[in-house]
Formats: sequence, C-alpha cells, structure tokens
Amino acid sequence: MPTPPLPETRLDPRYSAPDAGAADWARAVALLTEAELFWLSTVRPDGRPHVTPLLAVWQDGGLHFCTGPEERKALNLRENPEVALVTGVNALRTGFDLVVEGTAVPLTDGVRLRALARAYTEKYGDEWTFAVRDGAFVGDGGRAPVFRVEPRTAFGFAKAPYAQTRWRFTDV
Repeated sequence: MPTPPLPETRLDPRYSAPDAGAADWARAVALLTEAELFWLSTVRPDGRPHVTPLLAVWQDGGLHFCTGPEERKALNLRENPEVALVTGVNALRTGFDLVVEGTAVPLTDGVRLRALARAYTEKYGDEWTFAVRDGAFVGDGGRAPVFRVEPRTAFGFAKAPYAQTRWRFTDV
C-alpha cells in the first residue's frame, strides 16, 4: 500500500485560543491508532441520521470497521457511503477529540482482510478474532463486511488550550 499523502493542516482561529497552535497529523494518527471506541455517523435512506458506537482499526492510512450485513449502519451505507467517525475524551478541559470524514468503501481483498483481522485481535483481544471468508470477516456473530474510510477531511479539537485543527486531504 502506498504511503498516504500528508494533509493540508490549518488552525481555525475562530475556535482556538490565542496561544494555540495547529496539531500535527502524526499526533492524530497516533490517537486514531490507540483509540478503542469510535462513534460512526451514517444517514438513513429517509435522511435521518444514525449514530452508533463501534470498534475500528487504523491501518494503511485509513480507519476500518466491520458490521453485520443487515445492521442499520450497513443498510445505510448501501444507499449513502458518506460517514463521519468520531473518537476522543468525554471531558471539557482535558484530552483531544477527532472527527474523520470520508467515504466508507467495502474492503474484500483477502490479504488485506487477514492483516486487519490480526490487527483487531492485537488491539482488542482474543474475543475479537475473525476468520476471513468470501471477502468478509466471519466470527461468532456471523459474516461481517469490512469497510475502509480514508480521511477526506479530519478535525482535531484540543482542550488545553482550546484549538481546532482541520486536516484536508487533497488526493482523496
């Protein structure tokens, strides 16, 4: 997999303290890699939002998640693959929050899926061990298609001092 492009980085002074600086994308990647829980936002066919927590793995410049083929998020993605994934700290004055916007693309390549299956087990433990069959994860809950989201735009929200960084990926 080629090296992902570095994003254009911009601090938004409207939402940042006077002494704040833009966050580095490498820091954001480290936080995306370490985060255990993400919130996925999708859009229902009738236009209403749907938000749900899930596990995700950062690998090769993108976030990856799986879901049952008949779960609400999977049904939504069939109609509209545009998503936002959010992770961070549920506190006002500490931590760093991240929002990743992009298109959820089904991933079916067996080699990449096996690498992701290993990454899930390494990150989340043995209860998150998947086999790979017919272009999807297979586990205790049955078949689970896997989706990849390469950031198109990402936002970082620092809290000490308050700062909002936007990363824009021009090649995505």
